[in-house]
Amino acid sequence: MNNILFFLTPKALCAFVYDDYTVRQALEKMESAGYAALPILNKRGEYRGTLTEGDLLWALKNMCYMDMRQAEARRIMEITRRKDNVPVRVTADMKDLVQRASSQNFVPVVDDKDAFIGIITRRAIINYCSQQFFAEN
Repeated sequence: MNNILFFLTPKALCAFVYDDYTVRQALEKMESAGYAALPILNKRGEYRGTLTEGDLLWALKNMCYMDMRQAEARRIMEITRRKDNVPVRVTADMKDLVQRASSQNFVPVVDDKDAFIGIITRRAIINYCSQQFFAEN
C-alpha cells in the first residue's frame, strides 16, 4: 500500500475551523463536532495549524478571563497553540505518514498548492495495519 489517499477523510467530511473564527465560534464548532482537536484553515483553503481543547481552555482563562463576551471579541489566531499537527503532501509515502501519525492523532494532507484536502487519522492507519497483520488466513 503506497497510496496514502486510501486512508484520507476528505475535506468535505472533516470538521475544521477558519482562522478568522472567534474563540466562541471555535468552542461551539468543537463542541458540535465532538473532537478534541480541529484543523485551522484560511478562506483560501490552506492549512494554518491545529486548535485543541487545551488551547481553547487556556485562551479562555488567559485571554478571555472566563468571560464569554470576551470569547466573542478574540480571534483564534491570537491563541498560543501548544502544537500544530504537521501536514504531509498528497504525494507522501507511508513511512512519512506513519512517522507523523505516531505523534499526532491526525495528519493533515495538503496538495501541491498547499490546499487542505483532508486528514488521515491515526485510527485509520492502525485499523489498516491490524487487518494486514492479524488477518485470518
